[in-house]
Amino acid sequence: MFKRDKQLTITKTLDDKELNALREPRDDLVAERLAGEDKYELLHGPFSKYERKIVVETETKGVNLVSETFSWRLSIPFWGIFFSFLVGRSLPKRSKPWWAPPDRLNERSAKVLGILACVQVIDGYLGSVITQTITFAADEFDHSSSAQGITLAVVRVGVLLSLGVLVVADKKGRRNILLLTLVLSVISTAAGSLSSGFWFLGSTQLIARGLTTGMGILIGVIAAEELPKGSRAYGVSMLSLSAALGAGISVWVLPIADLHEKGWRIVYLVPLLFLPPLMKISKNLPESIRYKANSKVVKAEKSKESNKNEPFINNRLFLLAAVGFLLLIFAAPASQFQNDFLREHRGYSASGITAYWLLTSTPAGIAIFLAGRFADTHGRKKIATSGLLGGTLFIVLSYYFSGALMWASHLCGAVLGSLTVALGVYGPELFSTNQRAKSNGLIVAFSVLGSATGLLLVGSMTDFFDSYGHAFTITAVGPLIAAVLVMLKFPETAKTELEDLNPGDIRPEDFDGTKLD
Repeated sequence: MFKRDKQLTITKTLDDKELNALREPRDDLVAERLAGEDKYELLHGPFSKYERKIVVETETKGVNLVSETFSWRLSIPFWGIFFSFLVGRSLPKRSKPWWAPPDRLNERSAKVLGILACVQVIDGYLGSVITQTITFAADEFDHSSSAQGITLAVVRVGVLLSLGVLVVADKKGRRNILLLTLVLSVISTAAGSLSSGFWFLGSTQLIARGLTTGMGILIGVIAAEELPKGSRAYGVSMLSLSAALGAGISVWVLPIADLHEKGWRIVYLVPLLFLPPLMKISKNLPESIRYKANSKVVKAEKSKESNKNEPFINNRLFLLAAVGFLLLIFAAPASQFQNDFLREHRGYSASGITAYWLLTSTPAGIAIFLAGRFADTHGRKKIATSGLLGGTLFIVLSYYFSGALMWASHLCGAVLGSLTVALGVYGPELFSTNQRAKSNGLIVAFSVLGSATGLLLVGSMTDFFDSYGHAFTITAVGPLIAAVLVMLKFPETAKTELEDLNPGDIRPEDFDGTKLD
């Protein structure tokens, strides 16, 4: 679990008033309770171990030499190495730091989010492999942009496999299905390195992407079911950053493709290196607390009120599926054809493509993080709409420009487009626990249909116009319509419990007394 105990001692001179304030139990980054004279222990926070002690030496009247000692161990696996540094800098300030979630996480939710973020890294890598390598595979197998579009579209049929995975997850539980899809998706991706032709590669990716899609949905579902109401979008943003890190790793290793015509195949083998440590970390992942509360054992005792929600749930499903379709008809080809555009239309090498992706997309991480926080504190709709409109405009422009203007436009598009992470929390929020996974699978299926449609359209229109810019101008209509639907039809779900959004669900505290906030 990569856990480390940390200790920090601060010595300072305080007057009596400041000393009395220091002796008050904290309620910021951590909530404390008094455990003895000038000794405090954990009441609530993302720690598996926490203690604060105060030692006071009075020098003169009203002047006190004080030593304050913190001892802690974060409950966050792997990422705790990084967050312990941030915690060490924040604890002396007795205030909630800028990087902390709006609603404080407890030991369990911090552990779950940390594990899911680790799995999300590999999910992000697996989901971007075909995007990064298809132009090199097309060269080896001598295929055109249209063939690439068709292959990328056919790969999306794997979403049907993810639907099966998610139906089982609603019936049998989240945890084991997630870990199984993790293993199988890595193995099926690695099989692509043995491709004897374009369609063999497409077949292995059809299976891998189906499993990867199911894994990504389950990660989001578990996070929504485990995180407090005021930090769900924050959790989605952190998971999105983890996925971006995984996608970034695939970009880092892409220069291997410049070394040999078959060098792109190595990119498909890299995930095998991450599988053993990832499985070691994931063994500590518990079953979703809300799934346990709403499983078949208690299903018969649930309120009949859930039946009243069915028509509303169907409307929600239709709305979310429509927005997913409209967004992906543009976003999927904009991402998938980027490397081909840079290589064939702008003359970039694999190393040049890597530099372009890293320098224009890395800053989007800041926007993803801020989008999650603002979506929790200021609402989802404004943040998401800004991303849909601004991101689409600048990405389209980047396909018309070259040189510095192309880089600047893509940078603006990536940053603004990252705000659409606020949409990612709606799927898990707007469906009951017993329907959450499969409902999100259906939404993704429609989104994948949109991406397949966009890939076919952009691939054929690019061959016809000999211009990616014209093709993306036409498909940009999709996210513009999606923005209108979000503003006019989407509910605002920030700071609302899942059980208030889905009244038929049983609250975890009613099941075993566990509160997530």
